[in-house]
Amino acid sequence: MKIVEVDAYMCHYPLPQTFYPTWIPGFPQTRNSCLLLILRTDEGIEGYSAMVGFLDEAKGLISLLRPFLVNRDPFQVEDTLRLLRSALFLGYKGWFPEIALWDIIGKATGQPIYRLLGGGADRILAYASTGELHPPEQRADEVLKLEEMGFQAVKLRLKAMQVKEDIALVETVRQAVGDKMEIMVDANQGWPIHGFGPYPHWDLKRAMNEARAFEELKVRWLEEPLYKHDYEGYAQLRAATSVPLAGGEFNTDLHEFRDLITRHCLDVIQPDVTLSTGILNGKKVAGMAEAYNLEFSPHTWTNGLGLAANLQLMASVPNCHYCEFPYEPPGWIPEARDFMLTKPFQIDSEGYIKVPDKPGLGVELDLEKIKSCGEKL
Repeated sequence: MKIVEVDAYMCHYPLPQTFYPTWIPGFPQTRNSCLLLILRTDEGIEGYSAMVGFLDEAKGLISLLRPFLVNRDPFQVEDTLRLLRSALFLGYKGWFPEIALWDIIGKATGQPIYRLLGGGADRILAYASTGELHPPEQRADEVLKLEEMGFQAVKLRLKAMQVKEDIALVETVRQAVGDKMEIMVDANQGWPIHGFGPYPHWDLKRAMNEARAFEELKVRWLEEPLYKHDYEGYAQLRAATSVPLAGGEFNTDLHEFRDLITRHCLDVIQPDVTLSTGILNGKKVAGMAEAYNLEFSPHTWTNGLGLAANLQLMASVPNCHYCEFPYEPPGWIPEARDFMLTKPFQIDSEGYIKVPDKPGLGVELDLEKIKSCGEKL
């Protein structure tokens, strides 16, 4: 089997309402942008993947990769990973095409990817991952509504200039939900984006102060309190607090996760298969984490295909207890997040997300929506 065609669409799907992501302070996001990839084989099997976008910056990546992907055997995943690592040296995060290979492999063998990777759970407990900074009382009301929907856990974003304001947010939500929900918190300090608005900078002392306060509030984990390569700071912080530390969504390739794990930086390892590793290397990272008795909980805030790919990996490992479910209505909702899919992902009444059990990624593309908002490259 060989790949004979590489189709790509640069998509900008309009959101139902403006969304203000905390990781880009001051930026009004009005669309879900992604580079969608379709690999087609000489046997007529298609494999899908998507890379998160911002403007049209991903167009050049397709021009670079297309000649290397054509005539490639989709079952030669390790060799393709070496190719994609070469793109990394040129400044491109190009792991996402590897997902399309696994989609092809699953369809060719008639199995969902997670079964090919070892099998596992057919559903995973989801946590509602919020994306904006809201006043404490408003956020508490919103979290109570999430509980009514079935969510058993929620992640709050911390982006206040003052420590006391971060703590007040978590205190207010904890008082509202009591012990009925787990609360994660995310400082988004791993990869700061400068240029649109002011944002706080966390040093080690601020991270320690916030972590100590979160111990009393029974925070499930503190995510990205420091820069993604601050291995020494992470190790010091982890030794100083009982709150589990999480991170890794924009760390890249095996060696960075090796360093995060062996230098005792984190309790929860969070690669994203579209941004950090691909599926096969993501499985290797999960194995390294398991060997160190660490939790594995991938980042998924990209789009519906990214969520589908990470979900297949999560289901195949024994140390993944939660699936991130990006949700911030009215702007960021499943119908907009997963616009390229015929059926958006939802949770069940108990707060679980079902792992697709059809071959490959187990999802189907909505080509009409893709073409309506996408430019074919």
